[in-house]
Amino acid sequence: MAGRPWPPIRPAGVADSSQMIPIGPRSSRFVTFPRDRTVSAAEGPYRGRQRRRFPVVCVENHTGLVSTSPSPPKPHVKELLMNPLRPLAAAALVALLFTSLAVPSARAVTIDWVTVGDPGNTADTTTYGAVADAFQIIKFEFQNSQYVDFLNAVDPNGTNPNLVYKTDMGSNARGGISFTSGAASGSKYAVKANMGDKPVNYVSWFNAARVANWLQNGQGSGDTETGAYTLSGATNGTAPARNPGATFYIPTEDQWYKAAYYKGGSSNAGYWDYATQSDTPPTAVTADSTGIGSAGSTGNFANYDLAADWNNQNGNVTTIGTNGGASYYGAFDMSGNTYEWNDLDGLASSGSSRGLGGGDWNGRAFDLSSSDRFTIFPALKDSDSGFRLASPVPVPEPSTWVMGLAGMACGGWQMVRRRRKRS
Repeated sequence: MAGRPWPPIRPAGVADSSQMIPIGPRSSRFVTFPRDRTVSAAEGPYRGRQRRRFPVVCVENHTGLVSTSPSPPKPHVKELLMNPLRPLAAAALVALLFTSLAVPSARAVTIDWVTVGDPGNTADTTTYGAVADAFQIIKFEFQNSQYVDFLNAVDPNGTNPNLVYKTDMGSNARGGISFTSGAASGSKYAVKANMGDKPVNYVSWFNAARVANWLQNGQGSGDTETGAYTLSGATNGTAPARNPGATFYIPTEDQWYKAAYYKGGSSNAGYWDYATQSDTPPTAVTADSTGIGSAGSTGNFANYDLAADWNNQNGNVTTIGTNGGASYYGAFDMSGNTYEWNDLDGLASSGSSRGLGGGDWNGRAFDLSSSDRFTIFPALKDSDSGFRLASPVPVPEPSTWVMGLAGMACGGWQMVRRRRKRS
């Protein structure tokens, strides 16, 4: 049932009460301007707009009037503090202030993560896989579409700083990214046909480290040379150790191994031979004409052994997540498709080499297994080398609890108003 009408709105800066706008019953949450009414210049940001609905703030000032302002209108700090709910209002105001400062800028690249739990698990008989703490790892291999966003952000003018792009990405049929020098700034790199959801390849350990830095520094114009790793322009030679406090980074060999092969559920669960939760070699997938794997996202399958023929290639990368089942923790394609960089022990002392794990579209079944271990110089870029990143904590998404806090404050105010009416 509709309640009694709200007091009318007086536009900010308008003293004449004849220009006040009625806004309907108290149960209404929105203001609707009539179709034939153009909002006056005095109403600021609403000028010239018709038939628009604007949220109404649930806090009413001591005069019974609220002023229109950009969505939604906000009561003055003084009005909040004069309110009988001064402690609640002040706390909500402070909380909203700090949460607004904590909300990160919008990110161009969206990443799906899975959590690798069971901290403190034992190592495999290979001596690898023991990890003291829970962490997250990217659910899928880093894709061409994501790497294009990275390239256009860090190299808008196409000068290829720090060798972030390899020409084979465009010239080789298994590469997924083209470069057009005459394209507009910020759009010089593009995904090739049917390659957006394929794993990026022709990337070195240094390329993966620069993506980690860029993500840690907020994407966009974020720096690629500092953050998770201090690179200082290096594109070959010794790989530096990960910096303390890194929130995006190349997983260590133990982390990568655990995410791929650990059976999970306890600290002494054991390990599978393959990242498809199997001790039996997976069946090799085929591919359709656009490179989608034949297995979907379940079963003991993988892209390897030159079986996925498409785009006139004898074996090729295939769409992420279409090459069989995931590991215990939900990470796909950790056996096959492309080898993935790992950070070995993560120390500078081992920096002349870095690891590659999981096998690739060209490999044998043994290359996909937990028994295979591959180390190489970190500047390698090939058609079978890709990566995925790890993180010690979930990527924050504060919007939901900010909304919840605002709703709690709003609900508390409504409850007190009802009590005041009864009294």
